[in-house]
Amino acid sequence: MTTLTIPVAPPHPTGILRRAVDLVSRGIGMLVLVGLLLVAGATIAVPALLGATPLAVLTSSMEPTYPPGTLIVVQPTPADDIHVGDVITFQLHSGKPAVVTHRVIEVAVNAAGEHVFRTQGDNNPDADVQAVREVQLKGKLLYAVPGLGWVQNILNGEVRALLIPLIAGGLFLYATITVVRAVAERRRGRDADEATDASGSRRNRRTS
Repeated sequence: MTTLTIPVAPPHPTGILRRAVDLVSRGIGMLVLVGLLLVAGATIAVPALLGATPLAVLTSSMEPTYPPGTLIVVQPTPADDIHVGDVITFQLHSGKPAVVTHRVIEVAVNAAGEHVFRTQGDNNPDADVQAVREVQLKGKLLYAVPGLGWVQNILNGEVRALLIPLIAGGLFLYATITVVRAVAERRRGRDADEATDASGSRRNRRTS
């Protein structure tokens, strides 16, 4: 019996380059996917789960800790749990939509037994003129993420209602394409192995 040795050709450079490009594109796609999930989690999912409110820092009054563009997530907090050093968000005027986020520098209780807070921006030379009453308090800072405040602004209102389904659909489409490509490559590899085995068996029968 003669043993047949089949020479194996070295991989073609074009094939190696194609695989490298494919790996890089997959890596970039995965990074984009993870980034979108983190942004969605920080700006939408986590605040919704905790009953918190995501807001964007628009001024420099809290620099350098919270520069403009920072995403801040504010959680409703009882006045009793607000202490000196906490960062709070409050209405400029009770019942009005405009809010400010500053640090508490003094806590007091007035004659009516209501907590009042003196606040000051980290970057401001003086304390705020008006003390903050309990009725103005929106909550205490839960966490902050630099840069995501601009994203939060984009996601507000009607734009947010449009982008969320688009992001979700894009993520689903990317996951589907990844799975289909993986199954197709596995099937091609299996077919190639079977073809190689069959070819080797035929050559062995001819030389035996």
